[in-house]
Amino acid sequence: MRNVLAGQADQLPGRIVATSNEYPTGHRIARHSHRRSQLLYGAHGIMVVGTQAGRWMVPPERAAWIPAGMAHDVHVLAQISTRSIYVEPEVSAALPGDCRVIGVSTLMRELLLETLDLPLQADTAGGSRPDLIYSLIVREIERAPVLPLDIPFPSEPRLAARCRAYLAQPSPHDGIDDWCRDLAMSRRTFTRRFRAQTGSSFAQWCRQAAIFAALPRLAAGEPITALALDLGYESASAFTTMFKRLIGMPPSRYLATARAYAPER
Repeated sequence: MRNVLAGQADQLPGRIVATSNEYPTGHRIARHSHRRSQLLYGAHGIMVVGTQAGRWMVPPERAAWIPAGMAHDVHVLAQISTRSIYVEPEVSAALPGDCRVIGVSTLMRELLLETLDLPLQADTAGGSRPDLIYSLIVREIERAPVLPLDIPFPSEPRLAARCRAYLAQPSPHDGIDDWCRDLAMSRRTFTRRFRAQTGSSFAQWCRQAAIFAALPRLAAGEPITALALDLGYESASAFTTMFKRLIGMPPSRYLATARAYAPER
């Protein structure tokens, strides 16, 4: 079903429901939750899914998995065409229980596109065509690889608030000693808590946060070299290497994607 608002998805009948939407660059979907788990796939474009626990970057032809009941918001960084599959939790105990970005196989991509032609209240009796399509999608979700495209937030509120502030405006001059001073923590305590609650070192987390913050600025046309230096990278090549490692594509391809689906087009 096309163009179903996020708040309307829970009203649709069925154990598994498929929808599609088009969102312009800069569009934001306010924080909300669903009674079903959601697979949110971007056929093209780039979006960020946010929860209380962190942020997940979803590049083209990847998907976010959002468990039932998890409050989340969505920020579209480059105009996006989405396909969503909503799955009742009892459909499969093997489906993930946490938010994540997953790889989308060629088979899953074709199945997701095929759902556009299924009637909303399709016959999902065992062995029917809609039932087979949805069952295969569920199996593909279960086996999909997890991609390291998340920025985790600490569970401690003060640390989490400081992380959100940094993500909103990264600065190469904002070092670990500044954070320790602001949070009234010793360097040792801060380092231990930060790694325990995010799973990464402070320096690694900041590099990832800088890449996330760079995406809308790149789409807005800022030069890669100037942006890299502003975010604390020694060179454009160092920035490009980290960008490709996290996003799965170099900045040049990201820019091509953003421009291809810019609002004026």
